[in-house]
Amino acid sequence: MPEVNHAQIEEAVRMILEAVGEDPTREGLKDTPKRVARMYEEAFSGLDKSPKEYFETIFGEDYEELVLVKDIPFYSMCEHHLVPFFGHAHVAYLPKGGKVTGLSKLARAVETVARRPQLQERITAEVADSIMDTLDPHGVMVVVEAEHMCMAMRGVKKPGAKTVTTAARGKYADDVHARSELLTLIKG
Repeated sequence: MPEVNHAQIEEAVRMILEAVGEDPTREGLKDTPKRVARMYEEAFSGLDKSPKEYFETIFGEDYEELVLVKDIPFYSMCEHHLVPFFGHAHVAYLPKGGKVTGLSKLARAVETVARRPQLQERITAEVADSIMDTLDPHGVMVVVEAEHMCMAMRGVKKPGAKTVTTAARGKYADDVHARSELLTLIKG
């Protein structure tokens, strides 16, 4: 990961606190700039990583049926407001030619893509495209459900509202029945 400039983040946080009328030297805030810098380093740790790297490990297995990992929790930061959004991703693929990957790799790909200033739509598409490009399966489908703090705490102020995005590739893009069956399994 590129070196995170903690001092620059800390100064920016102090400036924000002052700009909103706070005293960054008061007891409760004096270490906030340092904490925010460490938190941003962790929250944005996926900036220099590709989710494709997780699919370099492939296992040969005579299996061409559905592989679905449901309810993968993730946290990300909205690139428009730099506030969190969080939820669950559901990742499915239909292996082809004996190429399967470890189940944890699907979750790691989601986490890597989420750890950037991000859009939910981009997370969904990038995970699907990474699997399609590296494993060359019959099909891929990614469904992401998330609550966005930018909708809950500001603007429209609708806490609890969930956004659902989907990305269907290969068979799932072409076959309505297969897509419908998969969505039924995800709803469980």
